[in-house]
Amino acid sequence: MALLDTLITNARIWTGDRENPSASAVGIVGDRFFILDEAQAHQLGARRRFDANNAFIAPGFNDAHCHSVWFGLTLAEIDLSDCHSAQDVYDTLAQAEKDRPDQEWLIASNFRPSKMGGEELDIAELDRATDNRKLAIKHNSGHSMTVNTAGLQAGGINIDDPEQPEGGQVVLDDDGKPTGLLEENAMRAINDQLSPESVDELAYALQLAHRRYVEEGLTSVTDAGIAGGWIGHSPREMAAYQKAAAAGDLLARTQAMITSDVLHPLDGHADDPAGHGLDAGIRTGLGDEHLQIGPVKLFTDGSMLGTTAAMTEAYCGCSHRKGYLQGDPEDMRDQAIKAAGNGWSLALHAIGDAAIDLALDIIEEATEKYGAPEMPHRIEHGGVVRTDQIERLAKNNIVVAPQPRFIPEFGGIMADMLGEERTKLAYPAKRLLEAGMILPGSSDRPVADGEPLKVIQAFVQRKTENGEEFGPAEIITVDDALYAYTVGSAAATGWAGRKGQIAPGQLADLVVLADDPREVDPDVISDIEVVATMVGGEFVHGGLQEV
Repeated sequence: MALLDTLITNARIWTGDRENPSASAVGIVGDRFFILDEAQAHQLGARRRFDANNAFIAPGFNDAHCHSVWFGLTLAEIDLSDCHSAQDVYDTLAQAEKDRPDQEWLIASNFRPSKMGGEELDIAELDRATDNRKLAIKHNSGHSMTVNTAGLQAGGINIDDPEQPEGGQVVLDDDGKPTGLLEENAMRAINDQLSPESVDELAYALQLAHRRYVEEGLTSVTDAGIAGGWIGHSPREMAAYQKAAAAGDLLARTQAMITSDVLHPLDGHADDPAGHGLDAGIRTGLGDEHLQIGPVKLFTDGSMLGTTAAMTEAYCGCSHRKGYLQGDPEDMRDQAIKAAGNGWSLALHAIGDAAIDLALDIIEEATEKYGAPEMPHRIEHGGVVRTDQIERLAKNNIVVAPQPRFIPEFGGIMADMLGEERTKLAYPAKRLLEAGMILPGSSDRPVADGEPLKVIQAFVQRKTENGEEFGPAEIITVDDALYAYTVGSAAATGWAGRKGQIAPGQLADLVVLADDPREVDPDVISDIEVVATMVGGEFVHGGLQEV
């Protein structure tokens, strides 16, 4: 009688375990790795045997910061990713206006201002291209949006004398009229018109996103903000996740961060800490290995591309602008501390070093009051991280989740904004490892391309869209990049020792690649074929030859 459910042999196996970095076979029982020695595995026998044909096998990739619903929605919206001029945008919108006659709003995604060669969209041209139908163009950064006149009016934005929101901006022309560009919290007026999407729409978006994930070798992802704020799509967004999971469409394991807007004061016993949470006391950690509630997500600042990330020094070429915080810092501190008091781990979006100062202060206070949580506190992005901040981060065991894929997509623009010295501090990787910190792999998809092999290549090259080096002192090895996308992401999401390695007892998630990323030219890491992806001992993409 066979004791193993699955046995894979004839593979180059990278386990992610530094003490036992390789194995001769992968033996699986149920949804767990069981044995890694081929001779012993053959003695046990297996119900299914696969020959990997000398392929490279690693633990499944884990994106610790992406946006699954948002990404899935972009796959069904007007795609502007191939637009390199304002005229390209107008032409694409004009065609979409004809092709989508029944849609009340024309919604376009993947707009990258950095590809426009300095051109700005003209609101009058947008009106003409859309025949005055309501239009919303989502910038790839997620921190800006462009609308036409009908969109402004639908959002209740006065086109003659618009009110400026706290933590955002309705951008005006020289005559004081809206250009159609909305930054940060100014987008809420439009998002309120577009949301909430139905649970069915969101579940379908998740289906589309997860199909793509497993094709790329992703077996776990973290959706970095759902259910509220400008980044959420519905107060019932978690229901869409449950619907997708019940239908078998949630192919990759998922952790979902809840935005801070959703939390509210909770009643309780006099001995309970006064704080914010969800009804019934639901908090970080609820769920299982397939779907789990993660930290609470709170935005402290904006984006670097939009010069809305809060810096201690002005952006280069813009001496009057340091970016800004997303609200009153004391209010943000109060929100976060009250959430931590009710058992929430914190995930604080902070790109500029001024925002990171605030995030550090908040997390240090939360840790002092309530201790370190099981799922670590995090700072999302870490766009500019000073040396003194690295020391504080390491001392407090705070995870920073940087996105190296930003560098090949718009690193040249960021370098111009930051200047030479700050570029050396941008999106660190090696400094985090040298400080003994957890380094996860993440993409911020759809802000940047989320294919894990492309992100791994960015980790080890750090070359801009122009082929120039960007903070080369932060380059890490392919081995360290693989650890980041497996072991590091598992630790960053509170799953260290339970997934992220091919090791007995851990979840049987793996990716099969045609080549070993450590052995090929770094220029072609992203070209390696994903042969198969396995989650919980079952293939969810591709497969191997059964023998």
